[in-house]
Amino acid sequence: MSRRRAHIAMVGIPAVSHVLPSLAIIRELVARGHRVTYANDPMVADLITATGAEPVDCASVLPVADNNWPDDPIAAMDLFLDNAIQALPRLRAVYDRDPADLYLYDIGAYAARALAEAQGRPLVQLSPTFVAWDGYGEEIGAQLRQLPGADAHRAKFARWLADCGASTTDVDAFSGRPSRALALITRAMQPHADRVDTDTVTFVGPCFDAGAGAGAEGWTRPADAENVLLISLGSAYTRQPEFYRQCLAAYGDLPGWHVVLQIGKYTDLGELGDVPPNVEVHSWVPQRAILEQADAFVTHAGMGGCGEGLLAGVPMIAVPQAAEQFMNADRLVELGVARRIDTPEATAETLRAALHDLVTDPEVARRSAALRAGARAEGGTPRAADLIEDALA
Repeated sequence: MSRRRAHIAMVGIPAVSHVLPSLAIIRELVARGHRVTYANDPMVADLITATGAEPVDCASVLPVADNNWPDDPIAAMDLFLDNAIQALPRLRAVYDRDPADLYLYDIGAYAARALAEAQGRPLVQLSPTFVAWDGYGEEIGAQLRQLPGADAHRAKFARWLADCGASTTDVDAFSGRPSRALALITRAMQPHADRVDTDTVTFVGPCFDAGAGAGAEGWTRPADAENVLLISLGSAYTRQPEFYRQCLAAYGDLPGWHVVLQIGKYTDLGELGDVPPNVEVHSWVPQRAILEQADAFVTHAGMGGCGEGLLAGVPMIAVPQAAEQFMNADRLVELGVARRIDTPEATAETLRAALHDLVTDPEVARRSAALRAGARAEGGTPRAADLIEDALA
């Protein structure tokens, strides 16, 4: 039981890559005796309920169901602002009559900050990806402000802040660095980590349930597998049948290797052709459980996959698909534990050569082990829960 029972509210967005990273923290807070409510779209209610938290229905207008995100970054920023504008009245309908002692919120859930500021309650951001660093506004934000539509977006944001009850009414201050944040990534993946304000941001590393790992989610390494390779492009950009066929050509019947291939829900098994006997194919797999028993990982380099790969200490072949994944892939290469292959260059020959280079290089093994130790030392779920309880005080 925790030092005192409190009402903690989490406010999120329904993108799976934003929901999964903090679920273990929510479960831990419930186990410590707190009452935890979690506001998000009903499409992720089952994930929330499984933690023991109370789901709060707050429908989202973000295009996560069909993954139809605009290429224009200002249009994407508008989507998040529009989502916050429509979400805030829904949140107020619940939390004005049942306020939380502390609000946790995802980086994309602007409405939570407005609500907490209006109520004068403490607030902690849970970031599933990298955080802003000193100079971020000048280096990245200034470029965004020059794009077409940026002035109109900022004007709309300012009007909302003036009316929503938030105490922070400056757009840059409100959408910029929070006063307190837990970064649910390993510090090794953070750009310009030496320029991050550690008085406001704490890197706790990837957060998982205590004891979760090898075999915890129903996957057991075959007894005759000398080596295991996991291939997964995550949950969003998985409609890649040609890439999967190249993987089968590269790793099918590769002596000593057992391959687990996740193809997502958008690719039909029949599109792959003949599947070699050393390959098992699934639409979804318990990724961390497999990585704890794996020897290599082909990943899209989403931040969640990068963190799980580093935590497991496995070398990676990064095949980025979108957004920050290209930056993440380059960072893995800089860390000395990965090779980057862009999708058009992902042929059977390049994929097989990259795997051979990685698993035969003793320096890659040394760096992987060091990064694994560093990620585990950041504290993960227990440390995150401790810091949240500190914020309650």
